[in-house]
Amino acid sequence: MRARLIAVGERMPGWVAEGFAEYRKRLSHELPLELVELKPGARGKGRDDAKAILDEGAAILAAIGRDTHVVALDGRGRTWSSEDLAAQLQQWRMAGRDLAFLIGGPDGHAPEVLARADQRWSLGPLTLPHMLVRLVLAEQLYRATTIVAGHPYHRA
Repeated sequence: MRARLIAVGERMPGWVAEGFAEYRKRLSHELPLELVELKPGARGKGRDDAKAILDEGAAILAAIGRDTHVVALDGRGRTWSSEDLAAQLQQWRMAGRDLAFLIGGPDGHAPEVLARADQRWSLGPLTLPHMLVRLVLAEQLYRATTIVAGHPYHRA
């Protein structure tokens, strides 16, 4: 099983890129994680934000592989504890499908993306910068793999 993080936005700040790279390296044997960065839709004065959301949605959908289990990060999704995520990971492994985690643009996901998602995951009620969400997601996936493996990284 492989995982892809499909995210709208390019050029992570250095500290986020370093943290993400560290957790990606740690995940390399248990859950290889590929980052796919997509160009944000054009926004600003005289631009149509709705079109930007639709353009981002089309790019996200095009980046999802066939027979992939899709988890959209969405503030209206379900919250999972780290233990819940570990249980989800075990279920996903049993299903034998690749995973795609989706992070939308500044205005969220297009309706078509949410319709394609098999699950919606909320990291909680806080509003987080989308670049930081990448790092949090990678760390939580690593934590989930260590919980499943009985590794002492997670001490609850």
